[in-house]
Amino acid sequence: MHEPFVSVIMPIRNEEAFIARSLGAVLTQDYPANKIEVLIADGMSDDKTLEIIRALPGADRVHVIDNPAYIQTAGLNRAIPHTRGEIIIRVDGHTVIAPDYVRQCAQTLEQTGAQNVGGPMNPIGITPMGKAIAIAGKSSFAVPTAFHVTQKAQDTDTVYLGAWRREIFDRVGLFNEHVNINEDYEFNYRIIKAGGRVYLNPAIQSQYFGRQTITALAHQYFRYGMVKVKTLHTHPGSLKLRHLVAPVFVAGVLIGGVLSLFHPLFALLWLAGITVYGGLNLFFSLKAAPNFEWRIPLVFLTIHITWGSGFWIGLFRGMKRSFTN
Repeated sequence: MHEPFVSVIMPIRNEEAFIARSLGAVLTQDYPANKIEVLIADGMSDDKTLEIIRALPGADRVHVIDNPAYIQTAGLNRAIPHTRGEIIIRVDGHTVIAPDYVRQCAQTLEQTGAQNVGGPMNPIGITPMGKAIAIAGKSSFAVPTAFHVTQKAQDTDTVYLGAWRREIFDRVGLFNEHVNINEDYEFNYRIIKAGGRVYLNPAIQSQYFGRQTITALAHQYFRYGMVKVKTLHTHPGSLKLRHLVAPVFVAGVLIGGVLSLFHPLFALLWLAGITVYGGLNLFFSLKAAPNFEWRIPLVFLTIHITWGSGFWIGLFRGMKRSFTN
């Protein structure tokens, strides 16, 4: 098989706790070392991240680019023009890729003809809450996106991280820094709209060390909800039914709670809705972990409430800006 030159790009900031693992996994791939370059887009780290990078075996193959904008989307956009590879692969600072990750990406791109390929997200928990978050993250009740919930190879609308043919950036442009943390979904939407394909291959394996506290999870999903509105404003056609479930749930809880104060029928309907949600939450919690773990229902509720609330606040802020301009 042809082994194309590959550029691995890593947008990071203050990753001293993880960079030895994430970058170390990139530098020890089973792909020929002389056919991989690594570009770090550093968001002006002020911890020991850069010091650790320089001390790693193989650090001479790593090129660090400053990212004064801090955010990961800007880091991606600053790294891509410096790449030389036929294939560009993204790896994040909290992700540890499998030893054959680069090879699997290259093979999948060649075999499928897709413009972007990736694998499933395999979350890893360290703390007790982090482990519950990781378990819940694989449930369709939490995040019903293919790369979260399935091990089936398929065309899809988005994948975890991504490996792209270089020419796709000439066709559809770079990442949209305006949407930031939803940049992967927005970029994949543009690929598909331009006639390209996004392909999920479960053989492309990695581990993601995600949020380990309920507070960090709430902050993450609140931002997800807010930024989703920006994506939908730019691409209304990208709306999926799954994007509306959490906002409808939040609206139902709030509006139903208010209406229940005025009529017993509304109170009955509101209580029925809460009961149904509680039952579904319990069902999917037990499905995710048959030995009941009390943290999992809390994780589900946190994801739904914060994502849905972030969506509505993002929508209202967008409407307010429209009226004031």
